[in-house]
Amino acid sequence: MPSHLFADRPAQPPEPGTVDALISQTRRLRGDVDAVRRDSAVDEDDPRNRWQRALCDLAVNQLDDLDEHLGQLKAGLPAEQPEDSSAAYAAPAPRATGSLLSRVGSAEWDLLTDEVHWSEELFQIFGRPQESGPLSLDELPSLVFAEDQPLLQAMVTDCLIDGKPIDGEFRVVRSDGRVRTVHMTGEPVLDSDGCTASMWAVLRDVSELRRSERAVRESRDSLQRHRQIEHTERRVAVELQEAVLPPWRGSLRFAHDGPAPLDVAGHYLPAASTGLIGGDWYDALALPDGDALLTVGDLTGHGVAATSSMAMLLGALRGMAVAGIRPGALMGHLNQLLETSVQPALGSAMCCRYDPASQVLTWAQAGHPAPLLFRGGAVRTLARPEGVLLGATTGAAYEEAETRLLPGDLLLLHTDGLTRTAGALDDDGGTRRLLALAPRLAGARDAQDCVRAVVEEFGEGPREDDACVMVVRVGE
Repeated sequence: MPSHLFADRPAQPPEPGTVDALISQTRRLRGDVDAVRRDSAVDEDDPRNRWQRALCDLAVNQLDDLDEHLGQLKAGLPAEQPEDSSAAYAAPAPRATGSLLSRVGSAEWDLLTDEVHWSEELFQIFGRPQESGPLSLDELPSLVFAEDQPLLQAMVTDCLIDGKPIDGEFRVVRSDGRVRTVHMTGEPVLDSDGCTASMWAVLRDVSELRRSERAVRESRDSLQRHRQIEHTERRVAVELQEAVLPPWRGSLRFAHDGPAPLDVAGHYLPAASTGLIGGDWYDALALPDGDALLTVGDLTGHGVAATSSMAMLLGALRGMAVAGIRPGALMGHLNQLLETSVQPALGSAMCCRYDPASQVLTWAQAGHPAPLLFRGGAVRTLARPEGVLLGATTGAAYEEAETRLLPGDLLLLHTDGLTRTAGALDDDGGTRRLLALAPRLAGARDAQDCVRAVVEEFGEGPREDDACVMVVRVGE
């Protein structure tokens, strides 16, 4: 292939209208990408945001290069290109505006006359004053990183001896100490006998492009590591949750001596907006004195920290209930335990103690939704006793309330994530949906069927938070 410096005739530029249209499209696309970059959230702690920002920077960099290439294409070559190489360099083509020509230069090394010609842009790339003159092929490696010198020498040798084209990158150290990455492409120029007479090359400063590509790789790798950590954390949280929450797959009955055993079922619903497990719990436990412990609760946060705190709190709750501590005092102890925990958090909870002999439910709550009582086809929300969130204040006191349950009554306990709807200011809409289930729950065969109905109603829609639901049915 003949050198571009010795072309028989100048290249003909494409139709101006076509190039103008491409330039307009490129600039519109560049503006759109830049708008996405400006609008993207800048959170250096979030690997996803860093990756998105790096991709936008890379795209903008490449579109800037494309715009400059098209501008040069539109300008075209001079009307007449002298055949003599020295004349060609004596009258270089006028420089286009923009950044491209400060990053793309050309050179030719004549092996017969030892003459070397550099374009003005190549001096700028290497940071070399023009009065110092161009470098010969033997001198060129003096500006190249020691690690990259063998690559450059191999490319030049293959070109001059074997006639292979040049295509590779190396790093140079400019006179001002700045390090630049240069992409070099070129070919040998053969004489009439087929021997190599000279070598020409085009050198492009690709430092910013490679920096953007490196930023994309690093941010992508960071995002992948972050996802692996999230996956591992989720797996550990799920295993911990499954080890703590009751593994109910059907109704669980308490065989008391009293006339009304309880039929209990519960279910955990993960959040739709996050892949992490939260600190929600539900539990039912037969106590040594014949009573039944019924509890649901929710800790702030997600992941292993929230799940481990939930496991700690639920273990303490079970232990105190077995020891005979009443619900109000039990809530006070949980509040003290949470506020002195190594991992501070807030929590809502409800603790119920049911006496099958008297059929009385005694309960206390800490900033938690009240139970719903379904009786005879009607439904009502139990009046809540006073109680603030767990961990919110020191020395909080928790009142108790009592409700007598009748055979056939159905008690529904849940965490607030069940009724909270994305974008809603309150939980009223979700609560109304629960209340509307009264006819369906009244006709259910057992507690497990009731839970299934609730999950079908609330499990498919988007939820901002995870949730637990537990249904307690008094035997006939």
